[in-house]
Amino acid sequence: MDNLSDALEKLKIASTDSATDSVESCLDCLLKALANNSTEASMKIHEMGVLPLFPTLLHPQSSCTPKVANIIAEVAKNEFMRSPCVEAGLIPPLVQLLNSTDQEVLLQTGRALGNICYDSHEGRSAVDLAGGAQIVAEHIKSLSQNTEPANEKLLTVFCGMLMNYSNDNDSLQAQLISMGVIPTLVRLLGIHSHNTALTEMCLIAFGNLAELESSKEQFASTNIAEELVHLFQKQMEHEKKEMIFEVLAPLAENDVIKLQLVEAGLVECLLEVVAQTVDGEREEDIAQLKTASDLMVLLLLGDESMQKLFEGGKGSVFQRVLSWVPSHNHQLQLAGALAIANFARNDGNCIHMVDTGIVQKLLELLDRHVEEGNVTVQHAALSALRNLAIPVVNKSKMLSAGVADVVLKFLQSEMPPVQFKLLGTLRMLIDTQAEAADHLGTNGKLVERLVEWCEAKDHAGVMGESNRLLSALIRHSKSKEVVRTVIQGGGVKHLVTMATSEHMIMQNEALVALGLIAALDLVAAEKDLVGAGLVSVLHKLLSDERSAPEIKYNSMILICAVMGSEPLHKEVQSLAFINIVSKLRAHENKTVSHQASLTEQRLTAQS
Repeated sequence: MDNLSDALEKLKIASTDSATDSVESCLDCLLKALANNSTEASMKIHEMGVLPLFPTLLHPQSSCTPKVANIIAEVAKNEFMRSPCVEAGLIPPLVQLLNSTDQEVLLQTGRALGNICYDSHEGRSAVDLAGGAQIVAEHIKSLSQNTEPANEKLLTVFCGMLMNYSNDNDSLQAQLISMGVIPTLVRLLGIHSHNTALTEMCLIAFGNLAELESSKEQFASTNIAEELVHLFQKQMEHEKKEMIFEVLAPLAENDVIKLQLVEAGLVECLLEVVAQTVDGEREEDIAQLKTASDLMVLLLLGDESMQKLFEGGKGSVFQRVLSWVPSHNHQLQLAGALAIANFARNDGNCIHMVDTGIVQKLLELLDRHVEEGNVTVQHAALSALRNLAIPVVNKSKMLSAGVADVVLKFLQSEMPPVQFKLLGTLRMLIDTQAEAADHLGTNGKLVERLVEWCEAKDHAGVMGESNRLLSALIRHSKSKEVVRTVIQGGGVKHLVTMATSEHMIMQNEALVALGLIAALDLVAAEKDLVGAGLVSVLHKLLSDERSAPEIKYNSMILICAVMGSEPLHKEVQSLAFINIVSKLRAHENKTVSHQASLTEQRLTAQS
């Protein structure tokens, strides 16, 4: 350290009288000290005020320049030195050196700028101000074809510099994207795939840039999919595969790139990874299995990529993914069920899958997860069943297969995501299925649980679905027994509240169900309807100009239906409904105006 202090003193003197030889020997001493103990030497350099001398030494024609840039690069490896480097005015002369033709100068300058930018807002801002990124981007573009080792080393440093410059900074990443960095880096990956260091640097840069939505379009216009799949096929090491996965995941969120990845053969690679790791117990096997199967499911979220892999239900990929469902591995069970849910996104696929016995596989999977089961697997399998139940022709087939009975086994679940999917699946199954709605609607335990979930204010989705299923049981069964079960279970007040929902479809479903309750068992429901304030709700719906025509229509039907109850009739009279209804006779919707005339006659006759 004493030698270092001497060298720093000498450097101060020598730098003023331009004695190149003595400057060179001082710089050598600095580099030696930094190699020996970087932190201590850097602190000494900072304390003795040597940094402000460096701008004058960073002369394009000087033989000392590469050493000075190298010292700055070494010093800037220490976090506490990055701001002092900026404050000492080192960025503008370093950026000027990027115009040099000397390879060593460019290499050390790239290192210095990259290290100053690492995790440093001040460093990045100064480089941005000096226009450094643009020059580096142009260098990479012009050098991209050259495969000489020295050139590849320079390209690696420059890519690293841009990465440090833009990491976790959306606006600087957007700047690089607008400079056209993405196509250049994709070209680099293709030309230099044999060079591990440069390849890794490109992958990290892609990982950073791919997080930005605006990058996806540029990536989609390159052959990134082919390059990444080609690179993936060559990798043997877990770490390398993971690096590629980290780029693939954000890119695969884009539907165009999904299709490109499928066409480039990524799916076959993923299936191979799954086959190799499914029985592995090492942590890296478990991690790779999860990443590969998750990515597979992500590729199926794109309509075109999904349909391409479905191949009319005969695709080998589709068949392989189906074989995951009965697997002993939870991760594969989950991915298999999610994949089925994704394949089940149009009627044709759903009908084919139900006809080929997929429902049975899902029911067996759910049965394995009833007692202390895996919640994510339960959720995924229920999602798949819900989607499969959407086409009308599938409903009776799925009911005959015993889907409702298996789904009801999860009625005791305390997990809102499972509750939500369970409710949605039952609602889909009973749509237009009177017998099933009757059977489920008279199940006291189910109705009791629905009423309980109608009050789940912390989980709006569960609350909404419970109300909708309660209404659906009445609407599709049109059964007095179901109505009675709902009344006894305390469900009426929830249907009245549902009529005030902000969603028109829910308002309408509630009004139709309440109309059936009033028509089928008004006497039993009367007390609950009064208690829930039904009449004032109907008054509000009819008075509100924003209410849709079908809401107005069903509200008037309901008014007529409750007139047979004395307390409800009195409420209707006290709220002067006749005034609102008579105005609705002039409504532009013919069904509404006709119903208004009928309702007015009824109100007049019974006043």
